Amino acid sequence: MSAEIPAPQMGFPKIYQVIKNSLCTACGGCEAICPMQAAKVQLYDEANYDKFTPTVDEPTVVKLFSEISREDNYCANRQCYVDCDTCLACQNCLACQRICPILDGFPGDDELDNVIDQRIGKSSIHGQDGGAVTGILKSLFEQGEIDAALSVSRNEDWETEVVVLTSAEQVASAAGTKYTYEPVLSSLREVLKNYEKIAVVGTPCQAHAASLLRENLTDKIKLVIGLICMESFTYDDMGENIIPNIMGLDRKTVKKLDFAKGKFVAETADDKALVPIKEIAHLARKPCHHCMDYTSYYADISVGSIGSPDGWSTIFIRNNIGKEYLDKVKGIEYHDKPIFMDIVVKLAAQKHKNNAWDYKKFNEVVWAGGEWTPEEHST
Repeated sequence: MSAEIPAPQMGFPKIYQVIKNSLCTACGGCEAICPMQAAKVQLYDEANYDKFTPTVDEPTVVKLFSEISREDNYCANRQCYVDCDTCLACQNCLACQRICPILDGFPGDDELDNVIDQRIGKSSIHGQDGGAVTGILKSLFEQGEIDAALSVSRNEDWETEVVVLTSAEQVASAAGTKYTYEPVLSSLREVLKNYEKIAVVGTPCQAHAASLLRENLTDKIKLVIGLICMESFTYDDMGENIIPNIMGLDRKTVKKLDFAKGKFVAETADDKALVPIKEIAHLARKPCHHCMDYTSYYADISVGSIGSPDGWSTIFIRNNIGKEYLDKVKGIEYHDKPIFMDIVVKLAAQKHKNNAWDYKKFNEVVWAGGEWTPEEHST
């Protein structure tokens, strides 16, 4: 039987509360910024993490708090929790809490209030729908505007991994939306050592954390591209359950996954399977049920397909950085019709309604040094 978790001492990082309440998005931002390398995003380890109750195989931060349920793991002399095997210890520098998207909060009801321009675009390069993200990265690499990009690639089994792209030729390897989750920002520490002009592509929580990292850690992050996202899934749920069991397809034959018109769609070379989103939504990662950001509000540029014709990408430019870089991009064709905003607004409002919880009160309590309990927020 594990000992009761000792109460955090004054100054202990506020992300303790985020992880304890299974709100951690596993964006990887804390791993990127931690000077002690004490934060580590990996799959839930039941043997060492039984004090918290995330779904098994759910990516989350584990190393910072590894085995802290052991009474002898709290070092009164150093006043910290210690991973004695490697002598990596949280030193209470509090850097991690400055870049946590949950602790920073969510956009208001109007997620589009910071959009300064919007376009419907299509790249000549194969990608998801209009392939806009692929086209943007390729063009910026060719012009020397970026020298590295963090993204996610997949194999034929739809297993995903974080990749560091360093040339225009590599960009196509990360094309397409996977709908499974990887801690993209966990790789940023090594990337910062070797590159000067970095782009980050990620989901709303990852884009949010990347923006906070740029604000608090480094100016090497030049561009943050956020994906319009309702939810994501673990590989176990997507690759081992949704595709083979619910949709009845061999995942090796699937060429594209997509959300369209209330359906989740999996396409093979000669077949297509559809399932109502409501039938799989409950399988989304637990933190996704607390996310109140549909359009990647904190990115420089947000990209998705909703609101655009088939084969085109919806592009929201959210600040001057995004406009500056998008204006440099070559090879993107733009549609002469505007984005159908009604559907974007409707889906953003739907995500807010479905995921509603009192995150403002959560942050008020946590930043004041109080304890938050799971019963105090709805799911």
